[in-house]
Amino acid sequence: MKNRIIFSLLSVLLFSVSSCKKDYLETAPTDQVDNTSVFTTTQNANTALNGIYRYMFQRYGNQNQPGVGGMFLVYDFLGDDIGQATVTWFTAEGSWNAHRADDSGLNSYAYRFFYRIIGNANYIIDNIDTSVGGDADKSRIKAEALTLRAYAYSYLVQMFGKRYDASAKPNTQLGVPLLISSLDTKLPRSTVEEVYTQINKDLDAAIALNITTRVNKSHINAMVARGLRARVALTMQDYPNAIKFAKEVIDSGLFPLMTSAAYQSGFNDAPSLSEFMWASIPAADQADTFGSFFSQIAFNANTTYMRGNPKRINSNTYSRISNTDVRSRMWEPAPNATNFPLPTTGFQRFPFMSRKFAVKVVGQPTLGDVPLMRSAEMFLILAEAYAMTAGQGLNARTTLFSLVSRRDPSAVISTRVGQAFIDEILFNRRIELWGEGFRWLDLKRLNLSLDRSPSAFPNYVPLTMNGTVSIPAGDVRWQFLIPRAEMEANLSLVGQQNP
Repeated sequence: MKNRIIFSLLSVLLFSVSSCKKDYLETAPTDQVDNTSVFTTTQNANTALNGIYRYMFQRYGNQNQPGVGGMFLVYDFLGDDIGQATVTWFTAEGSWNAHRADDSGLNSYAYRFFYRIIGNANYIIDNIDTSVGGDADKSRIKAEALTLRAYAYSYLVQMFGKRYDASAKPNTQLGVPLLISSLDTKLPRSTVEEVYTQINKDLDAAIALNITTRVNKSHINAMVARGLRARVALTMQDYPNAIKFAKEVIDSGLFPLMTSAAYQSGFNDAPSLSEFMWASIPAADQADTFGSFFSQIAFNANTTYMRGNPKRINSNTYSRISNTDVRSRMWEPAPNATNFPLPTTGFQRFPFMSRKFAVKVVGQPTLGDVPLMRSAEMFLILAEAYAMTAGQGLNARTTLFSLVSRRDPSAVISTRVGQAFIDEILFNRRIELWGEGFRWLDLKRLNLSLDRSPSAFPNYVPLTMNGTVSIPAGDVRWQFLIPRAEMEANLSLVGQQNP
């Protein structure tokens, strides 16, 4: 009975989408009971932690809001490498209109989704040290909660703040409210510098706890925390730490790069895919037929949306991939019934459609594991950080070759130098991480413009994104607007809305 009560309470916290406007962030589990009573034992705190992991892959509201995977889709539709041939949802996101309307569902989703993770993590962090249970469990739970809080803030600050600029430290531009206690509420926005300082503090604390074991890849351990530390360091142009932490992950040998056969297996089964470091792993009875990541991106997801709207790669990007590179097989330039069989005749084919993501189980139309971190990203982080560091050109080329040669048996080590070599690394990020939520974030952190012109994106269909072709680097539209409901509920934010 006790566990049922706790789980019911967590359901109110994690899965309810209705709220009073004055409690917009919903950082507290309930107004009806003593919140800290949920966390009096490590067993209960672990239940709360598992609730966060489950929340990360569940539908937030609409079908195109499947937890963190839904945000990945938004980041890619805001970019220049993914598209579709017909008009349907993600039009407002891809057109750069939704995130610039303070009353849009996208802004509410992005803001509240990540703050709910933070709110729950705060309760765990605040109470775990005094809970009843073993020290090993306390350390593990605390490390996971710290990493989850850092993970959520790493996205919030990139969406709602201006890009981090290492040449302009401290970055005094407004970030997001920094809630690091379950008692924190209705605070003003902290600076971008302050938010990143807290992110790194959380990750360093999690790494120091040195959690090496976990139930499965759905949970965080010290290597995942190191991977996130490397990712954040790259965003901050902190190349020494990007090198340090990415190299620690790679040198551990725990996540070897996938074989070509595994690479073509559908990106859907984290336990069997060696380079998957962390993933959301829904069970069959937790699958959402229409509101899951795979229902939006898997080529064989048997939903109305995917049957008529397969995701496509920028044909210009595709044309640069070597024919001997396994990644070239993730998309089909001229699909037909022979080279691209589909489950039923109701599925449509369009040039350059993706086969990277496939559903996991026959009979489960949209089930699959959402990739949250892969070791391939660590190689790309390490190569870029080396390339941006004086005297590390050979290490950069060797690191990139370690990845590319695994994908392409005909690859040779790069001889490019300077910006041409950096562009080669960034190109490999585009094809390696396609569909995993990186492109818009990369454009923003690198201060690049969006370019969907015919020469840059030949198969772009303007109607699918309301004709949005280009956004200059540094334009105000690179920031999401704070949701209007939050601005009205939190008077500390008066005068702090993005331009």
